[in-house]
Amino acid sequence: MSASSTQVQHTARLAEEATQLEGDARPESGAVTLLPEGDAAPFADAVVANGGRLVDLGPETRGIVYLSASKVQGLIDALEANPQVTWVQLPFAGIDNFAARLKPHAERGVLFTSAKGAYAEPVAEHALALTLGLLREFPRRLSAHTWEKKTGTSLYGRHVVIIGAGGIALELLDLLKPFRVTTTIVRARDLPVEGSTRTVTADRLDEVLPDADVVIVAAAATDETRGLINEQRLRAMKETAVLVNIARGPLVDPDALQVALEESWIAGAGLDVTSPEPLPDGHPLWTTPRLIITPHAADTPEMVQPLLQERVRRNVEAFVSTGRFVGIADPVRGY
Repeated sequence: MSASSTQVQHTARLAEEATQLEGDARPESGAVTLLPEGDAAPFADAVVANGGRLVDLGPETRGIVYLSASKVQGLIDALEANPQVTWVQLPFAGIDNFAARLKPHAERGVLFTSAKGAYAEPVAEHALALTLGLLREFPRRLSAHTWEKKTGTSLYGRHVVIIGAGGIALELLDLLKPFRVTTTIVRARDLPVEGSTRTVTADRLDEVLPDADVVIVAAAATDETRGLINEQRLRAMKETAVLVNIARGPLVDPDALQVALEESWIAGAGLDVTSPEPLPDGHPLWTTPRLIITPHAADTPEMVQPLLQERVRRNVEAFVSTGRFVGIADPVRGY
């Protein structure tokens, strides 16, 4: 079932509300171009209503709102042909897949803003759905052809480890409150996260994994987080624990996960992202036991469009007047 965009009532969830840019750090404002043109119509009002002047790509363009999450070559071509561009709004929350191609333009001074935090509500909702489905043994129930004995695990009172401290993690903390869980946030910075039972730094991940009933991966994809959940860490988890990845596929070693599920190191796993992605037909993960795979569907197009429109609205306003940008991305760091 698909809901129309007018029925979706999500709002953005940000770890950091906005960043005020001043002086040389603030991009030179000017006319805005929407690309690709075929995707532009629903976003024109978000630009014009907030002070932006729309133009076709050319010498007047200072800002680009790029709307294709897959066809990035068009953006690269536009940036190379228009060195006067100072700001680009990207449509995706994570920029890891394209950071290397954006890096030269960031180094010459282009400000990139992403959709980080914009899609936190639907993605966190999906993570909770996967968690509940795994604990209640839905993978086995869906393939059953006989009346089995009553088994399953309740989420109430369990220990949930969330790797990452962005908007998805914040939204998850709210969604988990009715279940009276204990929560541990694992993050890069040594700063507590409001609403979490405790917060630990990433170097303590191995310390908290053995006590987790649920591990949810919601961290940015960087060189440091690639293969974060590997054989050693899967072996360290409880046999009754479940793993959910709604971040990026490469954060979880797919070969190690396959073995972990086949040999019952853990009780189950849910993946909305895979490595490789899309996961090819016939890949062993499709037939791995106790595994739920969804096709990067945590935020559907119907959910995404109004959220991206709001992000465009806020950052166009920042570009032409306030200088308060939301979701600043750094292609040099990769997120």
